[in-house]
Amino acid sequence: MKDLFSAQSQLYQQARPVYPQAVIQELLKHVPSREFAWDCGAGSGQFTQLLAPYFDQIVATDLSANQLQHAPYFENVSYQVQAAEKSIFPAQCFNLITVAQAIHWFDFEAFYAQVKRTLKSDGLFAVLGYALIEVDQAELNESIQHLYYVTLKDYWDAERHYIDEHYRTIPFPFKEITMPEFKIELKWSFEQLIDYLNTWSAVKHYLNKNQKNPVQMILKPEQFEGYITVSFPILLRAGMM
Repeated sequence: MKDLFSAQSQLYQQARPVYPQAVIQELLKHVPSREFAWDCGAGSGQFTQLLAPYFDQIVATDLSANQLQHAPYFENVSYQVQAAEKSIFPAQCFNLITVAQAIHWFDFEAFYAQVKRTLKSDGLFAVLGYALIEVDQAELNESIQHLYYVTLKDYWDAERHYIDEHYRTIPFPFKEITMPEFKIELKWSFEQLIDYLNTWSAVKHYLNKNQKNPVQMILKPEQFEGYITVSFPILLRAGMM
């Protein structure tokens, strides 16, 4: 598993979008027992915080201690620095295992061995993510598309293609459950949009190589009027043993 976000932990926690409650409720339909859940690749707890009200205990793991330090506190959540592929949990202990916006960084074979070892026979495994942002102002949306596909074309890590393919091409050796389609929809200021774009790993790579920020080069405040509606298509796959 790669760790690309430790250096931006606070910005990541503040700027990344949160999944809608409808996604949680859909997953819970397939999790009759809710004693113990594992949120793997939890980062700064964006998805962990949504699970917290529904489980007796949750363990949230990530390779980045910096990320976990910015996660919100809950009495029933234990944050632990662990690699996804080398967990230390007992066999068949989890009712739910989730990975949100992180599966593409994992060694699939090694991680899935851990999922199959630790998931209960009636437990649910769910992979979530979100695709490229869309905004409701045409000129601004076109600028974001140009940033993503042209300016940053050679700066994305190879694993990014799994998100572009909406996680349909990741290995998924589970009995898959058909899920509805969901979107994240938010009202953002221009500053919130800029903060989010600055969390992209490719922006970090570009900045490190060229010593200038590609977001500031392409997106200008004059393109922006009032609050903008932003949306992210949600990527969601779920299955059982």
